[in-house]
Amino acid sequence: MSLFLIAGSTQSNHDAQGDDELVIDVDPESAPQPQSVPSFPALSAAAVQSSTLKSETRRIPIPPHRITPIKKDWVNIFSPLTEILGLQVRMNVQRRCVEIRTSRHTKDIGSIQKGADFVKAYALGFDVNSTLKDAIALLRLDDLYLDSFEIKDVKTLHGDHLSRAIGV
Repeated sequence: MSLFLIAGSTQSNHDAQGDDELVIDVDPESAPQPQSVPSFPALSAAAVQSSTLKSETRRIPIPPHRITPIKKDWVNIFSPLTEILGLQVRMNVQRRCVEIRTSRHTKDIGSIQKGADFVKAYALGFDVNSTLKDAIALLRLDDLYLDSFEIKDVKTLHGDHLSRAIGV
């Protein structure tokens, strides 16, 4: 439903005098006074408890060529997510994805994003065993994040030019 106010659309004595503007009188005493700091009431114990009980879930798709390596390295992927971040993790083989969710042991709000970045990095081809310190840094540090792009979105390359650009 939309409400429109069109000023000057009706004919009146004011229009005959050439006055088409809309004037609203406001009593200055009844208008709300601006406050310097907003005041919000404290949350009740039930509201705090209900907000902490909600779990958040993420599904990270795993490409078909990374299914076998993730099965081999599952302990190295599973352990940091559960021990450092306090997340619940499982591999859904039918959907070919890793499912992570928060639990009551999760301390930080951003833990699920860090865990998703960690698993996504592995799905993109990062090796957990050789670069375990770098992968764990994704989980422990707040200023790190993962971003990727297709090189073909930037420049159209073929053959040897593409492999040199990727840096293989």
